[in-house]
Amino acid sequence: MDAVNAEPHQLGRLPWSADSLNDACKKAPSTAGIAHVSTHSMRHTYRSWLAAVGTPITVQQKLMRHSDIRTTMNTYGDVVTDEMARAASKVAGLAVNGR
Repeated sequence: MDAVNAEPHQLGRLPWSADSLNDACKKAPSTAGIAHVSTHSMRHTYRSWLAAVGTPITVQQKLMRHSDIRTTMNTYGDVVTDEMARAASKVAGLAVNGR
C-alpha cells in the first residue's frame, strides 16, 4: 500500500477533525490580515458560486447535502451578482498575480 492512497488511520494519523479545521480557519485570516473566515462562511461561498455558474437549485441542494430544498434557497440564498463577481475576480488577480 502506498502512502498517497492510504487512509489517515492506516498511516497512524487521524484525519482533520471539524474542530482542528475550524481552528486553522480562525488563525489564517489574522495571519493574512483579512476578515473573519470559517468553514461555514466557505459553505455560503460555495453555494453562491454554484448559483453564479447557473447550477440548478436541485443540484445545489444535493451538493450542499440539505434534506430540505428550503434550506438551500432561504438560509443559503445569497447569490453572487455580476458586480460581486467582478470584485472577487479582481481580488483573485491580486492574490494570484500580485496585481
